[in-house]
Amino acid sequence: MSPILANVYLHYVLDLWFVKVVRKQCKWQAYIVKYADDFVCCFQYKSEAQQFFNSLSSRLKKFNLETTEDKTKIIPFGRFAENNGKRNGIGKPATFDFLGFTHYCGRSKQGRFRVKRKSSRKKVQGKLKESKEWLKNNRNKDIHMIMDRFKRSLIRYYNYYCITDNTQTVNNFKEKIEYLLFKWLNRRSQRKSFTWDKFRLFLSKYPLPSPRIKVNIYDLRKEISYIL
Repeated sequence: MSPILANVYLHYVLDLWFVKVVRKQCKWQAYIVKYADDFVCCFQYKSEAQQFFNSLSSRLKKFNLETTEDKTKIIPFGRFAENNGKRNGIGKPATFDFLGFTHYCGRSKQGRFRVKRKSSRKKVQGKLKESKEWLKNNRNKDIHMIMDRFKRSLIRYYNYYCITDNTQTVNNFKEKIEYLLFKWLNRRSQRKSFTWDKFRLFLSKYPLPSPRIKVNIYDLRKEISYIL
């Protein structure tokens, strides 16, 4: 229920306030992207981002809410951020995490600016830790049940994370899952039952699904053009 309640509550606290008050006070472009209690606001100019940042805390406080300090910040981001950073000696533009993805400034094959996304390191580490704990507690169960569990788990993972530009990161995640399986299945007995070559033969008999793009972000260009 938490995401539903957060959407209902913040619709009045944040969404309507942003549209009816904040955006009208801005002379330049301003947008908000929100899911449940997590949101990103985009401003064309830093001065208007700073003005919003200063007013956000007092607005939320009226409704007994507050921001998470380590996640709330203003960063330069977008097509001019890289050039401005180089000119000012800052280097690469900052990144930000939103809905399990790290968003960063990149380039297309043609050299044009593109916002790119990859699985958040924090989310990847959390999923690997969860998988490790499950294997630790269930490594002696039937091998068919173990492999079926990881097949289903990977399919769910792919359905969310297999988007444009993220295939390599998801492939790396799959390889780490395979290593965990190799490590913990070898602990089923005192003597190690697998060499890496034997484990590869085992995976050919009980294959894990491979990732492929489920959502092409740029098929959604018209719907989300303001944040591409």
